[in-house]
Amino acid sequence: MSVFITILIFLAILVVIILVHELGHFVTAKLTKIKVEELGLGFPPRLLSFKRGETIYSLNLIPLGGFCRMAGEEDPSVPGSLAGKSVKTRLLVLSAGCIMMLLLPLFLLPTAYMIPMERYVEGEGVQVVNVARDSPAEEAGILPGDVIKGVDGQAIHNFDELKDIIDSNLGSEIGMLLLRDSTEVEVTLVPRPNPPEGEGPVGVELGPITETRAYPPWKAIPLGLGQYGQMLVAMKNAIASTVQGEEELAVIGPVGIAQLTGEVVKRGVYDLIRFTALLSVMLAIVNILPIPALDGGRIAFLFLEMARRGKRISPKRESLINMIGFALLMLLVVVISYYDILRLIRGEGFGLP
Repeated sequence: MSVFITILIFLAILVVIILVHELGHFVTAKLTKIKVEELGLGFPPRLLSFKRGETIYSLNLIPLGGFCRMAGEEDPSVPGSLAGKSVKTRLLVLSAGCIMMLLLPLFLLPTAYMIPMERYVEGEGVQVVNVARDSPAEEAGILPGDVIKGVDGQAIHNFDELKDIIDSNLGSEIGMLLLRDSTEVEVTLVPRPNPPEGEGPVGVELGPITETRAYPPWKAIPLGLGQYGQMLVAMKNAIASTVQGEEELAVIGPVGIAQLTGEVVKRGVYDLIRFTALLSVMLAIVNILPIPALDGGRIAFLFLEMARRGKRISPKRESLINMIGFALLMLLVVVISYYDILRLIRGEGFGLP
């Protein structure tokens, strides 16, 4: 796939997530009678715009974000201002963008199950992708495309189950139940205790089972919601491992996300939709962090105001802190992008299967 197409797909994903985020702010602001001065996609300079009612709708040159500029965001003296509303209203409006990003997967993931496409079939075995020469698998007659359904009478639902059984039977004969073109085939082999590097005890390369399938809504919705739950648990575990120092924190910027998008696209539409859902959740988490200029930073000012029993930070000081925070954030994006570009130059990828 060409770099141009990859960039277009990356920008399309970004536009969807940004629009969902900014519409969260926009709709809640309108519902709570806050004046929205401009709803913008991208950052200035402005390419084109039109005005409807009190709001300017704009398309801007730098496609790495968006904004919903409300009247008096730090100054309560401005008519129809955000700052002039109650703490609860401001909290709702400021958090609405992240909430919408967290809700987006609830639409994307069930929709992905309703569209006819090649997708993984979970819990029904493990598929053989490749067989190494002179390996126990080749000697037993295992072929690429075979599905391993069971070992020694025990059903196999996923890779981990298969690995556990093989690792506990190194050097001992085991029987495998295979599914080959809708026909069950039984073979025996002996997993090697000391296999050649990169081959494994059996000598097979494994992958998930795929098939072209679409689900009706009453099945797609529970499947999508279940997958969203699994995604959140996996992210929680990853964050916990990072905090505990068990794993290194991998940080990538727009260039890295674009490169990762290109790798995901090769795996199909299903994975691309799942990637969009995951990216939406990750960006929501980043945006809710208490960093000046992000929604989380502005929400932090609200909690500080509540802790001070309604005493506000001065509008000028809050505006200055947000401006400095934005500048530092852009600098961080530039630094991260530099390392992303170096990775591209070195020809390194993210190692997606």
